[in-house]
Amino acid sequence: MDIKEYFARISYQGSYAKPDLATLTDIFQHHIRAVPFENLSIHCGESIELDLEATYNKIVRKKRGGWCMENNHLLSWVLKTLGYHVTLLGSKVYVPEYNAYADEIDHLLLKVVLDNKSYIVDGGFGMSYQIWQPMELVSGRDQPQTPGVFRFLEESGVWYLEKVKRKQWVPNQSISTSHNTEKEVCRRVYLFTLQPRDIEEFRARNTHLQTAPDSLFVTKSICSLQTADGIRALVGWKLTEIKYNYKDNMDLVEIRILADEEMEKTLKEQFNITLDKKFVPINTSRLSLF
Repeated sequence: MDIKEYFARISYQGSYAKPDLATLTDIFQHHIRAVPFENLSIHCGESIELDLEATYNKIVRKKRGGWCMENNHLLSWVLKTLGYHVTLLGSKVYVPEYNAYADEIDHLLLKVVLDNKSYIVDGGFGMSYQIWQPMELVSGRDQPQTPGVFRFLEESGVWYLEKVKRKQWVPNQSISTSHNTEKEVCRRVYLFTLQPRDIEEFRARNTHLQTAPDSLFVTKSICSLQTADGIRALVGWKLTEIKYNYKDNMDLVEIRILADEEMEKTLKEQFNITLDKKFVPINTSRLSLF
């Protein structure tokens, strides 16, 4: 870990001498605004590895993004290097179309203990359910953030993350395909336990998610990046920009369909990504990401 090279990648110029909550929050926010949540490797004929050196090379040196097992694995290395007490946790993501959580652990997140308090740090969920600040691990307390109000609920040792959403204003309704999102006020995000995990426990799922024909990540090409006031996301050929709390407790959602010849330029200009191999966009799944 070359911490200065990592900080240059995320444009972080603050202090890091003391491992406290303010520093953790600042580094975390720089990370999610510099490193996209993306699965483009799958759609470029590349494999996604869980080797830290490969992840570091991909995200820091090649200026790519990654999915949860890459982003949060790298973040755990960064935070441990800076003296934080970090534990890997595994979660099952909620799938609203099936009204159910995944059968197996399919998401990696981090627990960080500071001053005898536990915080969840998750820099690898992406889209509009990406938290913007470490969340204190307490049940039933609303924790308002710019993207919306998040909260944890705990039942018999199982923790649930959910987000209360604002209304959305979509000027270009003709190409909006989100269903039931207007009626959805609160979205369950994922469930998890506090059982410590090892990265080896994620290897099989890492392979499955990038190879199974029905995997969301095989059926959708995804690239999302948090911005100063919202997010931008490229899913298939659809470029979506959300500005949080644009007016009167309402998010502005702007959508544009791109042509194939716009893809490379859009990835470079909007996400700072340059791919080594030919990218083939896809969006055949009906699962909603917003």
